[in-house]
Amino acid sequence: MIEKISLSPAAPWFRLSVTDEDWRAEKARDLIHWYGQMLLIRRFEEKLLDLEKAGLIHGPAHASIGQEAGAVGAMSVLGTADKINGTHRAHHQVLMKLINPEVPENFDIRADAFNPGMNDAIYRFMAEIMGLAPGYCGGRGGSMHMRANEAGVVGSSAIVGGNPPHAVGYALADKLLGRDAISVTFFGDGATQAGATYEAMNIAAVQSLPVIFFIENNLYGVSTHVREITRETRMSSRGAMLAIPSIECDGMDVVAVHRAMLEARRIIAETGGPVVVEAMCYRYLHQSGSRPGSEFGYRTKEEEAEWMKRDPIAQAQVRLKSMKLLSAADFARIDSTVTEAVASAATRLTEPVPGGNNLRIPANLWPDPATVDDGIVGDMSEFAGCRFLDHDQLDGVELEETKFVTAASDALGAAMRRDPTIIVLGEDAHQMRGGVSGFTRGALEAAANRVLPMPISENGFTGVALGAALNGLRPVAEIMFGDFCFVAADQIGNGVGKIRHMFGDGFPVPIVLRVRVSPHTGYGSQHSCDPSALFGMFPGWRIVSPTTAMDYIGLLNSALICNDPVLLLEHSEFYQRSYEVPKGDRDFCIPLGKARVVRPGRACTVLATSVMVQNAITAAEEAGIDAEVIDLRSLDHFGIDWETIGKSIRKTNRVIIAEQTARRLSMGGTWAAEIQERLFDYLDHEILRVTGGLASPTVSAVLNRAALGSVGNIRSALVEIAGHTIATN
Repeated sequence: MIEKISLSPAAPWFRLSVTDEDWRAEKARDLIHWYGQMLLIRRFEEKLLDLEKAGLIHGPAHASIGQEAGAVGAMSVLGTADKINGTHRAHHQVLMKLINPEVPENFDIRADAFNPGMNDAIYRFMAEIMGLAPGYCGGRGGSMHMRANEAGVVGSSAIVGGNPPHAVGYALADKLLGRDAISVTFFGDGATQAGATYEAMNIAAVQSLPVIFFIENNLYGVSTHVREITRETRMSSRGAMLAIPSIECDGMDVVAVHRAMLEARRIIAETGGPVVVEAMCYRYLHQSGSRPGSEFGYRTKEEEAEWMKRDPIAQAQVRLKSMKLLSAADFARIDSTVTEAVASAATRLTEPVPGGNNLRIPANLWPDPATVDDGIVGDMSEFAGCRFLDHDQLDGVELEETKFVTAASDALGAAMRRDPTIIVLGEDAHQMRGGVSGFTRGALEAAANRVLPMPISENGFTGVALGAALNGLRPVAEIMFGDFCFVAADQIGNGVGKIRHMFGDGFPVPIVLRVRVSPHTGYGSQHSCDPSALFGMFPGWRIVSPTTAMDYIGLLNSALICNDPVLLLEHSEFYQRSYEVPKGDRDFCIPLGKARVVRPGRACTVLATSVMVQNAITAAEEAGIDAEVIDLRSLDHFGIDWETIGKSIRKTNRVIIAEQTARRLSMGGTWAAEIQERLFDYLDHEILRVTGGLASPTVSAVLNRAALGSVGNIRSALVEIAGHTIATN
């Protein structure tokens, strides 16, 4: 007879509740301090809403009014070395993380005024939300994008579900670097449905990382109730089903949250982590602004009134009164202290309009518009003292022949021996004696413990790589096929591609993303693209495309030194080819942003990438045309070598841009436009572009070949441009 056996989660999953007795068990000083902090958050956000109504905040004001207990309870167990991030509704968490390091040890909110450090934290945070220069990110982040690394605010994200992978990366760095710290990522019930959140939880679990996933379940997205978008409304179940200890608590009760976080820290200390904490709470206002949700019709006034009865500040007042810890005068004094601190910050950031009662922002507080594009990438000062070696410097250097894949593997292994902060992340990266391509063999031999297998979750582990890079590691993440970059497009674009500029620059983002390009192998339309154009849309990325083993060694080493994120393209057609490289030398660098003339000529200039470099040489020889072929090598906006390109075009007066990829995925259109802007007076012919077709390659061998730019395509372009030369001469 069939037997049904009940199954349970592999990890503890429970609700933690507290009573008056638990409140009485806490130190009176702590309870009073937490109350003051909740009230500070409330008054701070009320002031923000006033500023927003006055037109002094450009953008949304996502108030967390009603959710103060979660932030204060969570921060009560965190130190400055612990890291946090949040999402678009993060004022309450960020304010507490900023101000706590400034609070004196014996600070008593009943009697003490805020010190300069506390006031400055409020002032700078308010300035950031208002988009002003004194803000922590110089006004670039505003309300939704906040970073103050010195206080442990590593960076929030306005993308729902975008931030949990980053916190997993922070925790990974702390674990591998031997730091005693935890990371906490705050997000809501909506983000709990996002794939990136699930991927982050799963990676954290399998790697046993010290991270807390703090879910603020306030029941609503913008206007959709959680029961309308998921059958399992207990958000902490997501952790439990991934074998992560998971705790549900009353997010309107500061002691309940405090105890839940203490339990989470205890579990991490014993198991390594992670832990999920779900705080049941309620936002009193609409998604953004000062109006309640009931005014928009998606919830009732009665529902709001019921939750108002559980207001975290009002509840704390009742308990503190009953415990005889605060008098009416104490409550008034605390309110006056926090209100004055908030008002003072606002006063410093505004001034009366001459002749009127309205306020405006003083002109000297705005960022300089001339700096709008500053800080997209770094100044490359990290390369000072590096040993560069390029193809034109090999006289007297002993050479040896090696395969492309062997050189790549050796170079990565050598780099990992030199630098203990380099880690490798990727699917199957730890297996098959070097992963699916053999590139990680040297890494496994050098430091197998730093080659970490990842699940099939490109968006998740690319986000983890970003978080790790922001916290002291130099991750090398491998994406198996170029097409899979589109799965990770959120982290590539909204995360890595924008983060340095968005947070005001001044910090490194040292990620290397290795991407295999295999358009010729018959894998079909979803395993064949060159994703360079995707990365080219976000100028925070540097893009390199090595075409020889020597180029790979030198460009990989430069990528691993660079403090900007670098896309390293690996065309599989090169893998088994043999090339000459400096014998026994895997430590040299090739400069980023330096093209290479591989075939001098005078008839025309061919700007080629990847396999089209050799194809252009072959085409020129077959056509008998004296073409100058340039291997661009660096393909990003800041890496195009206009000095070398300009010198060639001034000599030849004609240009062909040759790329193998599909027409709409090519970068040549952008380059052609800039060539015309820079060098129009030297052009005697329209710029010709050689690419693949409009469609992605398909499996059929003949269609596969027809879909890609080829020797024949370049030869036809050379004949066209040379024929025009002959006709006009």
